[in-house]
Amino acid sequence: MTLAVHFINGPNLNRLGTREPQVYGIQTLADIENMIREVGTADITFRQSNVEGELVNFIHAAADAGAAIVINPAAYTHTSVALHDALKSVDVPSVEIHLSQPAKRETFRQRSLVAEAVTGTISGFGAQSYILGLHAAVNLLKARKR
Repeated sequence: MTLAVHFINGPNLNRLGTREPQVYGIQTLADIENMIREVGTADITFRQSNVEGELVNFIHAAADAGAAIVINPAAYTHTSVALHDALKSVDVPSVEIHLSQPAKRETFRQRSLVAEAVTGTISGFGAQSYILGLHAAVNLLKARKR
């Protein structure tokens, strides 16, 4: 059985490695993608966009493919009803991830509109949040196929 997981990355994550390394670390998004592919537990699709509507399209494409979703909505975490609604509209496992721990950051970052629409959330483990998200998504897919 082939398990598929789509990683969907929001705005400014293309700037990882140079953007606030004290908060987000020194690894680039390409470094994180390579790390995920090395784990090799699923068929991986890895996407990033700074455009909210493109992220909605990525969510729909993942669902149409029957893939689990691991999403780092970045700044859209706190503002996007569109991402919330897109995630609610699909019937696939979904995991929200964050490199940092939003609960320890600015007040406006402490509320996630996305959290209400996903299966679970992983945050605060740096790039390891992606690995943990992958494991969670694969386990959710396996549980569904039983």
